[in-house]
Amino acid sequence: MKTVTRELVQHISAEARQNQRLRKNHNFHPSDMSRCHRLLNAIEPGSYIRPHRHQDQEKDEAFVLMAGRLGIVTFSDAGEVAEKVILSHAAGNLAVDIPHGVYHTALSLESGTVFYEVKAGPYLPLNEYELPVWAPAENNPQAQVFLAHLRSMFD
Repeated sequence: MKTVTRELVQHISAEARQNQRLRKNHNFHPSDMSRCHRLLNAIEPGSYIRPHRHQDQEKDEAFVLMAGRLGIVTFSDAGEVAEKVILSHAAGNLAVDIPHGVYHTALSLESGTVFYEVKAGPYLPLNEYELPVWAPAENNPQAQVFLAHLRSMFD
């Protein structure tokens, strides 16, 4: 049995703060080829997760907030905001379930944010149909501008 402890959450958060991308995964599944991926995802403010979607009908995703505050945004195919929600223990929103085929992103709204993520495996890199042309790539200088725009929706 694997237990998620407060100490583990704090440890993964500390690792995320030291990581250049400001995030860190802690996998519970044994390999990228596993059929069910279960992981802690620590993400710090300033980390950019490019909006994306999973086309595979089995790749719905669930995020359960463990610590911090997490903004979730879904988009239309044209890049318009469809929905947004803040996961926060104080606000009472603790989890989301994102259907396959829906463009989405997550952003940390405070340091120490960690969520438990579940989705079908195996891991496959996102393909051109899963990455929208309207969202900059992670290494694009416009990514931080886009992230600032997303953050402003939660201020």
